[in-house]
Amino acid sequence: MNPTASVSDRIFLSDAALRATPLDLGQMTVPPPLRPDARLGVLDITEFYGDTTGGIRTYLRAKAQYVEAHPEFRDVLVLPGSRDALSGMDGVRCYRLRGPRVPTQAPYRFMLATRTNRRIVVHEAPDVIEVGSPGLVPWIARFAARGLAVPVVAFYHSNFPRVFAPFPESSGGFRRALGDLAWKYARAIDKHFAHTIACSEFAAADLRRAGVDRVTRIPLGVDLAHYHPARRARRDDVRRRLGLTTGPLAGFVGRFAAEKELDVLLDAWPRVHARNGADLVLIGAGPMHERLVSRVRDMPCVHILPYETDRDRLADLLASLDVYAAPCSVETFGLSALEALSSGTPVLAADRGGIGEQVQASGAGRVFNSGVAASLAEEAVALFASDLAALGALGRRYAEADHSWESVFDRIFALYATLVPR
Repeated sequence: MNPTASVSDRIFLSDAALRATPLDLGQMTVPPPLRPDARLGVLDITEFYGDTTGGIRTYLRAKAQYVEAHPEFRDVLVLPGSRDALSGMDGVRCYRLRGPRVPTQAPYRFMLATRTNRRIVVHEAPDVIEVGSPGLVPWIARFAARGLAVPVVAFYHSNFPRVFAPFPESSGGFRRALGDLAWKYARAIDKHFAHTIACSEFAAADLRRAGVDRVTRIPLGVDLAHYHPARRARRDDVRRRLGLTTGPLAGFVGRFAAEKELDVLLDAWPRVHARNGADLVLIGAGPMHERLVSRVRDMPCVHILPYETDRDRLADLLASLDVYAAPCSVETFGLSALEALSSGTPVLAADRGGIGEQVQASGAGRVFNSGVAASLAEEAVALFASDLAALGALGRRYAEADHSWESVFDRIFALYATLVPR
């Protein structure tokens, strides 16, 4: 399976495309449901979507590609956007509902259209609803599905209580109180879910400790043909085009936000560079962008590149790194780290969280003490001194073993089938 640009063009319209074709989905006549004879239909709804978001965006696009290739299924996507819009392809339809931006959290938008969501659910008649964000969407989904025998599944993409209190065992005061309140909220919304999917044992264990016990662990996948070690042959050309060093190089790809713990990475990197001359590149966008740019202004060993919209250039970039750096200790999975492993790039990760699990399971990298810059620096130096080619081969084998998107969605749709009333 190969999620291509054509899927993006036909389904996942950019904000610019939305503004060019405004609609009012609350009033217009909606086309008949797709694939009326499909064995199972799912409706995906989330606020975690935007032009420059990462893992969830990739998950939904891969899912659309999977459904397109499997005529026994159909998929309806309900996502926020700058304008209402409707798009589709074989077996997949996408509704974009106008919503205001979430303050300080660009590019995310609120999902507020309760009546339109109810209209969509009644019209599309899904067998399962999957909720992909914890804010307003669980309540909107509950309202939209009232009186209908439709199970609602949560996909725990974000370990949001740990965003407020990353280390609850040592947190105190206001931060600890916010974390406790977030877990209370997680238990409250769980009452409306038939099941929860978590993509790492770290996330699943957190949920179970909080009393959310209807949980199945299903890891995310990767496009094995696209993120491939063969791209490493273009390493020097890619670095030259981007103005990056031809010497030792680590990189991070993702959202520039506080929960990614990029400050730990930046605190450590001057020590790494002083010992082995390694540079660091950060690729992405997000609410911390301006602060990061300001901070690295006097750090010549650190470079910042914009969010990469071209999938080929992103895959080339991941394959051109010597090490992928993943400082976040609260990741539920870490899709970009898996893409790096699939590309033959070893990973340096925090010893807690979904990425650390991948490194420990694959043996394709090293882990450092979460939140400790000195430990990150020591492990980074040791990793650069390792046999990076051998570690990269381990990472590729790990990705191939259990992480094709086809196998991931086979498991997810099999889980849906167990929840649908007969």
